[in-house]
Amino acid sequence: MKQIDLMYRTMTAELSERVFDASFSADFPIEGRFVPVTVKDRKYWYFDQPTEGEGHRQDRRYVGPADDPEINKRVENFRAIKDDAKTRRKYVSTLVREAGLPEPDRFSGNIIEALANAGIFRLRACLVGSVAFSAYGGLLGVRLPASSMGTGDADFAQDYAISSEVGDSLPPILEILQGVDPTFRPIMHRSGSPRSTGFVNRDGYKVEFLTGNRGSGDHMDKPADMPALGGVSAEPLRFLDFLIRDPVRAVMLHKSGVSVVVPDPCRYAVHKVIVASRRVVDTSGAAKREKDLRQAVLLFEALNAANRLDDLADIAKEAWERGEAWRYAIQAGMGYMPKQERAATAALFRDLGIDHEVTVP
Repeated sequence: MKQIDLMYRTMTAELSERVFDASFSADFPIEGRFVPVTVKDRKYWYFDQPTEGEGHRQDRRYVGPADDPEINKRVENFRAIKDDAKTRRKYVSTLVREAGLPEPDRFSGNIIEALANAGIFRLRACLVGSVAFSAYGGLLGVRLPASSMGTGDADFAQDYAISSEVGDSLPPILEILQGVDPTFRPIMHRSGSPRSTGFVNRDGYKVEFLTGNRGSGDHMDKPADMPALGGVSAEPLRFLDFLIRDPVRAVMLHKSGVSVVVPDPCRYAVHKVIVASRRVVDTSGAAKREKDLRQAVLLFEALNAANRLDDLADIAKEAWERGEAWRYAIQAGMGYMPKQERAATAALFRDLGIDHEVTVP
């Protein structure tokens, strides 16, 4: 796998900056102001915006950590930020049509755009799953095959502690989704809990919310309350904390571009190997496992092309050293790969300093 031409990689980087600038400008109007707030010895930025009516009230919203250089740069320059949608649309078109970078299906793009505009990424949620995978082509500067991205859902994850502590929340999620498609409705949780962790429309398209399993099996099958997610709960999943740690910003090539937050591609690749080992053994589970492993192998190749193998080594070792259950999951996931890809991945892991025998299920 080769990287795309330098011109297109440069264009992608500039588009990502422009899109984040535009989203920041839309979130924080010129009449407001940024204020620093210290919480537990760490400084965060909040945004105060005057509200209409008597009393000179201020509407306060969470922005992000004050030690994030990207946030600080925009706090300093936000009055000069201008939306440039027409130029960004041309960039998106060029990157899709000429560079061959992937774009999400239109409906997924509309869903993610609506939630992005509502502030889901500002509140430090993370786009996961196959729609997130579509953003890695631009992030790594490689062409990823569209066949590896088919999806009928959009998944979002947020750390429980972040959701509890930001002191801000999205508008009601169902209202946001119904603004895109009025047929969206809550999905009843399999535990019988009245708290919903997902929504579905009449065509079967699902939007689901996830969080890490907070330490034990006691939390499994019990929806977790997520104060920042507009009244929706989240499904606790094992290994998810590994996936969403230290996420990265990327641009989704939809309309004039959508600024999103996705897992680090190294974590995404290793996580896909892990979850492939845990798929239910049925026709649907086998198909999902095959897609998991296909995405993992493609990202291993892309990370190699982008000279990111040192980063991949650090992440793979982190997972490998988390314990026996993690090592077994990595081995078992690799064991489900076709013989040629299994051998190539095992060789890659050995080159990364992880020497082990692959367990064939």
